[in-house]
Amino acid sequence: MKRLKDFASVVVFGVVCIGAGFIWAQTGAHIMVTPDELKWVDVPSLPPGAKLAVIEGPLTEAVPFTFRLKFPANYQVPAHWHLAVERVTVISGTVNMGMGDKLDRQKTKALGPGSISIIQPKTNHFVWTKEETVVQLNGVGPWGITYVNAADDPRKK
Repeated sequence: MKRLKDFASVVVFGVVCIGAGFIWAQTGAHIMVTPDELKWVDVPSLPPGAKLAVIEGPLTEAVPFTFRLKFPANYQVPAHWHLAVERVTVISGTVNMGMGDKLDRQKTKALGPGSISIIQPKTNHFVWTKEETVVQLNGVGPWGITYVNAADDPRKK
């Protein structure tokens, strides 16, 4: 049942992206994108306020993906994990990232522009911001998020 829920989360995440008119290129296709061409949409799998811009995908398939997340100031993502390796590069602002089963601001590292974090699959981690922050994620799908505490999942509210 848990595997079915994880798959359903990935599908819903992908459908939201597909319906939003994002920039999408087949794997291996040539693509050049400037920041003003990104199409930002709400992210139902994250707490309200985050925006997503898919550059390469789709996120629901076992192909390379590239997308950006924009977090508002004073934002946080509770402890969660992903099925795939997570490669996060900070584009602007500062993301505070920590490892563990519960968000603890005292146990984070501040990552500014140009910083990168590579997190192995199923590693519990969390993030928070003080200022608007944009990060770019790269990897191989399918992509999804599983919250350590199911009550933190905004899709269940």
